[in-house]
Amino acid sequence: MKTFITMITITVTLFAGTLQADEGHHHSGAFDQEKLGKVNFPVSCTPMAQAQFNQAVAMLHSFWYEEAEKTFRQVTVADPDCGMGYWGVAMSLYHQLWATPPVATELQKGREALQQVRKQAIKTKREAAYLKAIESLYQIDEKADYGARKLAYQSAMERIMTQNPDDHEAAVFYALALISTASASDKTFANQKKALRILQKVLEHEPDHPGVTHYIIHSSDYPELAGLGLDAARAYTRIAPAVPHALHMPSHIFIRLGHWQDAIQSNFAAYHAAKMHARENALTETWDQQLHYMDYTIYAYLQIGETEKARKILQQLQSIKKVRPENTTTAYAYAAIPARYAIERAQWDEAAGLDVNPSDFPWQQFGWCEAITHFARGLGAARVGKMTAAQNSLQRLETLRDSDRTANKDYTADQIEIQRLAVAAWVAHGKGSTANAVKLMRASAELEDSTEKDNVTPGAIIPARELLGEILLELKRPSEALQELEASLKRTPNRHNAIYRAAQAAKLAGDQLKADHYEQQYQQLITSNQFR
Repeated sequence: MKTFITMITITVTLFAGTLQADEGHHHSGAFDQEKLGKVNFPVSCTPMAQAQFNQAVAMLHSFWYEEAEKTFRQVTVADPDCGMGYWGVAMSLYHQLWATPPVATELQKGREALQQVRKQAIKTKREAAYLKAIESLYQIDEKADYGARKLAYQSAMERIMTQNPDDHEAAVFYALALISTASASDKTFANQKKALRILQKVLEHEPDHPGVTHYIIHSSDYPELAGLGLDAARAYTRIAPAVPHALHMPSHIFIRLGHWQDAIQSNFAAYHAAKMHARENALTETWDQQLHYMDYTIYAYLQIGETEKARKILQQLQSIKKVRPENTTTAYAYAAIPARYAIERAQWDEAAGLDVNPSDFPWQQFGWCEAITHFARGLGAARVGKMTAAQNSLQRLETLRDSDRTANKDYTADQIEIQRLAVAAWVAHGKGSTANAVKLMRASAELEDSTEKDNVTPGAIIPARELLGEILLELKRPSEALQELEASLKRTPNRHNAIYRAAQAAKLAGDQLKADHYEQQYQQLITSNQFR
C-alpha cells in the first residue's frame, strides 16, 4: 500500500518511548502560514492584524483551538479596534464537533470576548452578521438548549452565506455547522451531503484551504461516504503539516476504508507533532490529543497482527499519570485502549480482569466511557464462564445507561445499550439459552447499525454484527454466520477477526470459493505489517 506521508522518516518504536524520529521533525513556535494552509478572510483591521487573523482562522479550521485563541488575542493587541479578533476568540471556544458542549469557564470567556466587541463600532454589515451569529451560542440564559443554540448559529451562517455569495469563509463555516447538527440516526446523510456540495464548490477556488479538506473528511466519515473523502485525506497533510490534528484527521478515512498502514503513519505523524508542540510550549502534562492518536494507532496495529507494537502503546498509556484536559477524548482513550488490546486478541480472561483506570480520573462525568471497561469485563467473563462477574458488569452497564437516559444523553445511552445487549447475549449463550442469545446479539447489531460512531473513536471496541457472526459460528450455523460477517465487513472493511471468522464460516458452510477468498485476504492482511 502506498504511504502518503513523505516528510517524516519514522521508526516503528515510536510508541515504545524512544521516539527517534522526533529529531527530524521540527516546526518553530512562530508558525509559517504555508504550514497551516491558505486562508483569506478579509476584515476591517490593520495589515499586521489581518495577517495574524488569517493565520488564526487557519488554525481554527484545523481545530487547533488553543493556538487559534492565542493568535486571535494577539490580533486584538495588534489592533485594539479589530472587533473580529474577539469573534475569533469566541469561535475558538466553540468546539462544535466535540462530544461535549462548552463548559462554564469556556462560556464565560466567550461572553467576555463578545462584551469587548460591544464597546466598539462595528465597521461592516458582514462583520456584524458574523458577530451576531456567534452570539447565539453565548446566550446569558443558561436554560437555552445547546442543540437549539447550534441550530440558531447554523441558520445565521446560512444567511451570511446567502447574502455574501463570494464569501468563501461563510460557506465553509456553514458547511461545518451542517456537519455539527447532523443526526447520528439520519441514514440519508442529508446534512453531510449538503456540506460536501458546498465544500466541493469552494475547493475549486481554494484547493489549499485547510477547512475545506478537513470538513470534507468529516462529512465523509461514514461507511457509505468514506470513498468521497479519500482525496481530501491525502491532501490535508500536505496543506497543514504543522498541525497535529491535520496529520491525524486523514486516518478517519483510512480506517473507514481499512487502509491500516496509512492510518498508522497518519497517527505517527500526528503524535510526533503533538510531542513537539508539548516541548515547545513546556507542557508538563500529556495533551489529550496524544491519547486520541494512540487509540487510533492501536486499533490499526491490531488489524494487521502487530500485537507487540500494540502492547507498547498500552504500556505507554499506563505510564501516563496526568492528562490535560480531562475530557471525553481522554476518558475514551483510557478505557478503549486496554479493552481493544484484550478483545481483539480474544484474551477473555484478560478482558474480564480489566479495571476502571486511572482510579483518580473523574469517571462520574464520563459514563459512556466508563461503560467500555464494563463491556470488556462482562464480555470476557461471559466467555470464560464467570457468570457472576458477567452479571455484575451487566448491572453496571444498566446503571450507566439509565443515568445517561435520565440526563437526556440519548446518543451515549444508546451506545451503552449496544454494549449491554452484547454482554447479555453472551451471558445467555453461556447459560445455553441459544435463541435468546441470538435475539439479544441481533438487537445489539441492529441498534449499532441505526446510529453512527462519534468522532472520538476509530470504531467500536468490536462491531456488534461481527460478534453476531461469531456467536452464530459457535452455534454451528456457519451460513448465517457468514452472512452477518460479510455484512459487518461492508461497514468495517478489512477487519482482522471478521475476515478470519468469515473464512472459517465459508469453509464450514461448504463455500470453498469464498473460503479461499477470505483466507487469501487474511494472509495478505497479516503479511502487510512492514512499511512500504
